[in-house]
Amino acid sequence: MNLTPRKLNAFTMYKLPAAFICGVRTRHIDAGKCIVTVKYKWINTNPFKSMFWAVQGMAAEFSTGALMIGKIQESGKRISMLVTSNTATFTKKATGRITFTCNDGPLIDQALKKAIETGEGQTLWMKSVGVNEEGIEVSTFNFEWSIKVKS
Repeated sequence: MNLTPRKLNAFTMYKLPAAFICGVRTRHIDAGKCIVTVKYKWINTNPFKSMFWAVQGMAAEFSTGALMIGKIQESGKRISMLVTSNTATFTKKATGRITFTCNDGPLIDQALKKAIETGEGQTLWMKSVGVNEEGIEVSTFNFEWSIKVKS
């Protein structure tokens, strides 16, 4: 995979400035997983003294989307990608540094293979789990991604 955390963070700064300003940073990416962190601070707070849910969503979505971008680049094909649906569950106040991990690289491989072989659009659900510095789960996001080979 030719994507690195440094390249993804530069991408975020130029193409997703709201995420960058809020502190969304990629820490690790490989063929199977992506780890993205965001730290609770004034710019991303809510009135309840925890991280705004949408900031958590940006970090979670980026952990799934960065994996998708990397896999599409590796395929060498022109493939469109779009989030078509999502769900989230919040189990604890998000304070401190929250780490979102997506381990769904193999799911992307399967969907891309099928999309390339059949020429038909595919959808897949990807999960990103956010934990605080103590390792306690604070939120879980599920994103339905749609991919399609461009003609």
